[in-house]
Amino acid sequence: MSIDLGPKRVAFKKYDIRGAYPQLVDEELVYVVVKNLGEKVFKKGKVILGRDVRNSSPSLYESAKKALLEIKEVTIEDVGIITTPMLTFLINHLGASGGVMITASHNPKGDNGIKASGEGGEPISGEEMLKLI
Repeated sequence: MSIDLGPKRVAFKKYDIRGAYPQLVDEELVYVVVKNLGEKVFKKGKVILGRDVRNSSPSLYESAKKALLEIKEVTIEDVGIITTPMLTFLINHLGASGGVMITASHNPKGDNGIKASGEGGEPISGEEMLKLI
């Protein structure tokens, strides 16, 4: 599954995906990225899904959830509002194949993004996520 990124390409950073919502990071981008993560990285097993408290996080979270629900081999551990360090802890504690966090970290409140980790909580960079799509 792919998407014409156009100007959204700048949202793919060294460590994650971050940018202004909805100009750079929107529901379609989150859906496509998370769907590709699920199919190509997580493949089978449990995926931790969390988010922060930004106003745009609930709708982006639902897009991520929809993408993961379409992958029959993946089960979702829907943990709701958490911090990024909690995502890493839960991946390891629950033996998950990976996790997705809807957050823009320290960026301004109008931004949002995706932090993803694979098995063992190993971070998946924005550059790696870009290659998946």
